[in-house]
Amino acid sequence: MTFHEQGGLRYFTFPELEQAGLRHAVLTRHGGSSRPPYASLNLGASVGDDPDTVTENRLRVFAHFGRDPQSVSELHQVHSNRILLAARRDSGEGLPQADGVVTDSPEYTLFMRFADCVPILLFDPVRRAAGMAHAGWKGTLSKIASCAVDALHRNFGSRPEDILAGIGPSIGPDHYPVGGEIIDALRSSFGPSADEWLVRRGRSVHLDLWAANVYTLRQSGVRNISLSGICTACRTTDWFSHRAERGRTGRFGVLAWLSG
Repeated sequence: MTFHEQGGLRYFTFPELEQAGLRHAVLTRHGGSSRPPYASLNLGASVGDDPDTVTENRLRVFAHFGRDPQSVSELHQVHSNRILLAARRDSGEGLPQADGVVTDSPEYTLFMRFADCVPILLFDPVRRAAGMAHAGWKGTLSKIASCAVDALHRNFGSRPEDILAGIGPSIGPDHYPVGGEIIDALRSSFGPSADEWLVRRGRSVHLDLWAANVYTLRQSGVRNISLSGICTACRTTDWFSHRAERGRTGRFGVLAWLSG
């Protein structure tokens, strides 16, 4: 990933996606107005932060990148594997529950919020289509990465071998111990391959969400995958981490859009 610092914002981009033509930014927690424990660029409206401050933070981000806040295809993230087509939605009418969105239109901005779950960016430079997914352990087990690839193929004719993928900052295996229920569910979903992502650390077993999602993408036919390798729990100076900060924290944003 390439680091940028402009206008008080700090964010990263994937060079491979950027060079191929996808405009995007993986924001850090810096550059906003929120007070601790949400300091400072909290973009999550449901974590206890002041709503007006969250709105101010969002407006600052979208103004910086020259995107209309009304261009966001809003979702209510619920740890599912549901992928929707981008569309204008009125948040006052109740948002659809989903954890992924795809589009081939420069009209829309893909935008989601994270604090340990895995951000997955997808871009097909041939069909000029993009997608974004939010993969916690539930989404990973239900193969949301594959669902997003399928959505690009089904809606826009994307071939998996043309798709570029970027896996952003999220909780790493060193900081993600899991219990028997998740281990059993993982093995049920992936079979023997699951044991490759279960790492023994003393008496505990840790889950490598990065490796599991890379595997899912490769099984879906995606060949070009960039992995940030940044652990949110290790880097709370730059990223919000729900687990490391014991639930009292904000959400950093990831946004992507197609140039006109």
